[in-house]
Amino acid sequence: MQAGESKDAIFEATGSTVGVNNVSFEVPEGQIFVVMGLSGSGKSTLVRMLNGLIRPTAGEILVDGEDIASCSPQTLRAVRRNKIAMVFQHFALFPHLSVADNAAYGLKIKGVGTSERRKRAQIALEQVGLGAYTDSAPDELSGGMQQRVGLARALATDPEVLLMDEPFGALDPLIRREVQDELLRLQKALRKTIVFITHDLNEALLLGDQIAIMKDGKLVQVGTAQEIVDHPTDDYVAAFVADIDRGKVFTAESVAEQPVFLQLGTDTAETAVQSMEDVQRNALYVMNGEDIAGVVTYQDAAAAVRTDGVTLADVVSSDFQTVDADTALSELYAPASNGLPIAVTDDNNRLLGVVEPGAVLAQLSGEPAASVDAAAAAKP
Repeated sequence: MQAGESKDAIFEATGSTVGVNNVSFEVPEGQIFVVMGLSGSGKSTLVRMLNGLIRPTAGEILVDGEDIASCSPQTLRAVRRNKIAMVFQHFALFPHLSVADNAAYGLKIKGVGTSERRKRAQIALEQVGLGAYTDSAPDELSGGMQQRVGLARALATDPEVLLMDEPFGALDPLIRREVQDELLRLQKALRKTIVFITHDLNEALLLGDQIAIMKDGKLVQVGTAQEIVDHPTDDYVAAFVADIDRGKVFTAESVAEQPVFLQLGTDTAETAVQSMEDVQRNALYVMNGEDIAGVVTYQDAAAAVRTDGVTLADVVSSDFQTVDADTALSELYAPASNGLPIAVTDDNNRLLGVVEPGAVLAQLSGEPAASVDAAAAAKP
């Protein structure tokens, strides 16, 4: 490997497979870090290294400064019991134990007393929506529910790090999406540090704060979903993301611009026309202090200039669209169709940015913003 030989050449010469090759990454606390790749890319080997199931031949694996790669068996057991939990693809539930006892199993290994582990298991089951199934047997539950029991078992020990090795791979598509949504809901509340393994790019894009794409044991790109879709590092990554629905990856925030706006009581129809010509926009938002009063178009402002007694306030329209910053672009199709800018607002309805219809179309097409159809950004 140090001489630069390929994975295939090393296998042919030695009979040994290079599972993970010089991989380096850092997972910030509270994030979901998704590792994805095709079968044989090394992703499952990688996740098994993170809890010491496979020892690397070189390198370090640091969890809170503790090197899992070189620590003693006693230290490794302590890390597994107190800091790391794993959720498996095929549930790995004990068929002879109840749902509650399965959820409490990690606590039992830690030596937690019966009443306390029952209490904590119940809390974990309620977190995943299975509080009413504590005394059921695993085979009485659906596949999605069984996987939630596996997740509850991991959560019951209150680990700092969750390792999830293709945990939803055995589920039907509809159930899989339900459990993905459940994980996102839990993560929003619990903010665990999660390393999630998958071969499904759509799943990676949905779940990952950061995504690492593996090929032949190496990381070929690490970034956010938007970075990977917008700027694939090579042809391999580009082929992965070629058919992705960009409308589900990008958000209003990703195409929003700093708002140029007018103020009631200060601006006039004349200054509105001049402002729109200066910034080459056919409509601008009008503010009343920090509140959005409405939107005015170039056509209406110009008409007001030509008509005696008509002010800017008279031509401001209250028929405008607002969205949150994290609204998916797919949800902006309809609002963008009327040709007016879309207001991006916060929880207090304050104007954070403006999305021009042309910017939505440009991002969905994968073209640079500068190449937006001239009709969407032309000088009015």
